[in-house]
Amino acid sequence: MKRISIGPKHEMIVQPAFIIGAYSEDKSPDFAPITWVSKTCEEGDENLIVISMYGEKKTRLNVQRTGQFSINLVSTSMLALMDYFGQTSGHDGVKDGMTYTYKKAVCVDAPTLDESRWVCECEVLSSVVTGQSETFFCRVKNVQVDERIDIDARGIDLTQFDPVIYSGNYHSIGEYLGGIGDHYHVGEK
Repeated sequence: MKRISIGPKHEMIVQPAFIIGAYSEDKSPDFAPITWVSKTCEEGDENLIVISMYGEKKTRLNVQRTGQFSINLVSTSMLALMDYFGQTSGHDGVKDGMTYTYKKAVCVDAPTLDESRWVCECEVLSSVVTGQSETFFCRVKNVQVDERIDIDARGIDLTQFDPVIYSGNYHSIGEYLGGIGDHYHVGEK
């Protein structure tokens, strides 16, 4: 294989798509698509969700104010909703130009999208501002998964969620390939 240099392209950072949910001051739901979501380790086995938001999004301001939010994984059936949230500003009022349903999260004070098959409820521990972005380090308070998703000894088969993957454009994934250690065993050549 021969590789060529193409320069520092943002599109090469492959990211799952999420919709972040927080309540506005008047308790109306506020949602925004975010793909800058990851995790990091804390002490012991604790994991923290890491989320970065750019600009003066109303959702970012609501997360700063409340310290609580939901992360709703976007399935391919939710693409129109994700695009709507991304092209509509919460600063202009409630985003109600498209039909969707939501509920209050179980463990934090934030809205969750009924359409999402995987929802993570988070509480902000700390944040760091870099330029026009703010990165939040958050404790996971609860995870909700669609009851129709098969969770077995190997964990969750992500293909059952039919997630949207973003790399400058939208993509989906096709098949479960196995877990860590399924493809190489020590001593094999």
